[in-house]
Amino acid sequence: MTPHRRQRLVVLGATGSIGGNTLDVVARHPDRFEVVGLSGHQRLEPLLALCRRFRPRWVAVPATAARGLREALAADGLATEVLEGDAGLCRMASHPEVDTVMAAIVGAAGLRPCMAAARAGKRLLLANKEALVVGGRTFMQAVREGGALLLPIDSEHSAIFQCLPEDRGTWAGRIDHIVLTASGGPFRDRDPATLGAVTPDQACAHPNWVMGRKISVDSATMMNKALEVVEARWLFDLAPEQIRVVIHPQSIVHSMVVCRDRSVLAQLGTPDMRVPIAYGLAWPERIESGADTLDVTTLAGLTFRAPDAERFPGLFLAWQALAAPEGTTAVLNAANEEAVAAFLDGRIGFLDIHRVNAATLEQVRPGAADADGVDALLALDERARVHARQLVKGLTR
Repeated sequence: MTPHRRQRLVVLGATGSIGGNTLDVVARHPDRFEVVGLSGHQRLEPLLALCRRFRPRWVAVPATAARGLREALAADGLATEVLEGDAGLCRMASHPEVDTVMAAIVGAAGLRPCMAAARAGKRLLLANKEALVVGGRTFMQAVREGGALLLPIDSEHSAIFQCLPEDRGTWAGRIDHIVLTASGGPFRDRDPATLGAVTPDQACAHPNWVMGRKISVDSATMMNKALEVVEARWLFDLAPEQIRVVIHPQSIVHSMVVCRDRSVLAQLGTPDMRVPIAYGLAWPERIESGADTLDVTTLAGLTFRAPDAERFPGLFLAWQALAAPEGTTAVLNAANEEAVAAFLDGRIGFLDIHRVNAATLEQVRPGAADADGVDALLALDERARVHARQLVKGLTR
């Protein structure tokens, strides 16, 4: 990529919070970035508005929405080509005229286009943690074989990445362990005995971050941190015991690297996703993100504490899954997606999320062939979902 040409960008999951923040950063740098592709799933009016604003070459949607979007684009005189389903996402993510892919589709649905981008050697900005949670070794192999540049966008993993030198070959010799920080969500100080009465709206009321409903619930259960532990294992090639978690309510220290010499390196900033997004877009340079500057003189204090298993039992499933046969983390992710959807629909209670996750993890045991490639992993994902749905039916209120 030459410095004389704008970076051609595809945003997968353009209407979500990460997609929106990405486009906010991009709009601040019209000389550096050109949006050539967008995708959306259910929020088609906002997606149409983004097409009007950025005039991408392609937009990818589910097949059921394609005709209506084509008609709306034609009515506006826009020449944007409408692509359909997984095939459309993969075509856009791997197209030779695309430089960078922001992977912000929530859930296992983002695995195939992430794999396509990796195999095509793109600069891949990974906000879809499930690609690594589900894909693991298979995904990292695609990154290596395709020559892709994988840059983490989760604030915690970006923080770790920012604390490490550019030469990845030196990481193993430098890192003793890493510490992922967690806000603790809206229930970090709530009596665990009262969590059974939690409503979806309460679970989605995150005290620090503005996020979608699914990830907000994951933050409330700390399942998001469990998934991030799995993600960190693959991103930084660490043993599970080298990954630790602390609750840090202020969300100022985004994560830490503890070095072999016991120096602790940390990345600090305001809780604004535009910072890691801007870093991923411009790496190894740094550009204006739009975030506020952190004024350390206004901080009352920074506190840290260990997470407890009574309030956040889901967090500890991460190490259990990593110690089990490969593919077990895909089972955990599938069960959690089904359980959170059922909770948001009012079909099960808040504490039932962990019950479904733990039971599915116990009862769906991957075999050696279940982690053998993307198709096998997605078949395992579906098997776990079917089992989780049956468990949800047994718990439905």
